[in-house]
Amino acid sequence: MAAAAVRYLGSAASPAVEALPRPQLRCVGEDERAPVGQEEFRRVLGTFASGVTVVTAPATDASPAPAGFVCQSFSSLSLDPPLVAFMVGRTSTTWPRIARAGVFCVNVLGARQGELCRAFAVSGASGADKFAGVAHDPAPATGSPRLAGTLAWIDCAIHAVHTGGDHLIVVGRVQALGTGDGVQEGPLLFYRGRFGRLTERTTAHSDGRQPPQ
Repeated sequence: MAAAAVRYLGSAASPAVEALPRPQLRCVGEDERAPVGQEEFRRVLGTFASGVTVVTAPATDASPAPAGFVCQSFSSLSLDPPLVAFMVGRTSTTWPRIARAGVFCVNVLGARQGELCRAFAVSGASGADKFAGVAHDPAPATGSPRLAGTLAWIDCAIHAVHTGGDHLIVVGRVQALGTGDGVQEGPLLFYRGRFGRLTERTTAHSDGRQPPQ
């Protein structure tokens, strides 16, 4: 899948893509015991709360409809140059379409966008139109769908793809970004397998003053 991704990107004439040597990784053999059980791995790592994003890409000649999927494993990576990263399963049916496009937009979801999140969480293999009824416009640099009402958007060109076990690590070079106009709500969060939101609490100082917001 990683090699295929690089081929997709190469066909898109993207000279910034860095093809890296395959790392020395292997799966645990059937006759071996995994050092960490998968259920325990999920339970412990689930205590790390993350934001929720939808990664989108524009339609291409090979894929006439735009692509998108829900991604919690998104992070800023570098300030100079401006880079971000997200992780995607190697079996994802949406990722090859994003790879062919060579660009993507990260849409940071707000606390009230749980239904939007669920719409994009369905498998791309189901054939469902994830964008049905979803308001969006083209992001300014790449034309990737920029979803309405999000907290922020980050418009990127794919810079590099690395392998990481059963996932791929996709690095994007930021071309444009911004925050949602007039959106005041907090972020949609994912914690221990459930969606949540921040609860802001203010505590007065001893002299009655309110703490800074």
